[in-house]
Amino acid sequence: MATTTRLARLPGVYQPQADTRLLASVLHRTRLPAGARILDVCTGTGALALTAARLGDHDVTAIDVSRRAVLSARLNAFRLGLPVAVRRRSFVDFTGAFDLVLANPPYVPAATAAPAGRARCWDAGADGRALLDPLCALAPRLLRPSGTLLLVQSDVSGVPATLELLRSAGLSAEEVTRHRNPFGPVMHARAAFLERTGLIRTGRRHEDLVVIRAERV
Repeated sequence: MATTTRLARLPGVYQPQADTRLLASVLHRTRLPAGARILDVCTGTGALALTAARLGDHDVTAIDVSRRAVLSARLNAFRLGLPVAVRRRSFVDFTGAFDLVLANPPYVPAATAAPAGRARCWDAGADGRALLDPLCALAPRLLRPSGTLLLVQSDVSGVPATLELLRSAGLSAEEVTRHRNPFGPVMHARAAFLERTGLIRTGRRHEDLVVIRAERV
């Protein structure tokens, strides 16, 4: 993965961390056709798109709804000399025929419906699925036949629900890796809320980060 210490990041843009690294590790093991068309959804600093661009002569596009994220990703692509097209778009309004779609969307459950400030990088509604659900439903229109979606999320946000939605949309889907992490500051601060809503058992202070692979068959 593009070294995070080398990436520019404007205030309010998600800092690549464990989930980014986990998805990048799966990306490195994914076989891609020459000249693959790749889309990085919710790109943030562009870390995953830049990693994909380094893997070969691929056509890489990165999208994000945040102006600051788009500027950060463009600056990082320029500084590293990597051919990544960065656009300010939502995947909800985006169509294409990609060989690979990468997604590290916000998935942290939040007590407030409207995230503000830095929290927009991770807040995703009361169950953490505000972006996961529409992404799963719309994934087929982003993929070519035999195209692949690689998505990372927390198990707190419902991995079975993601698998079910992807399969209902006509894709094959499976969990390919998971890694247990202690709660970081955001999850620690919300532990009581997560317990109260039944998203975690009482006393639990860890989450499993999970990468899901889905393919259009």
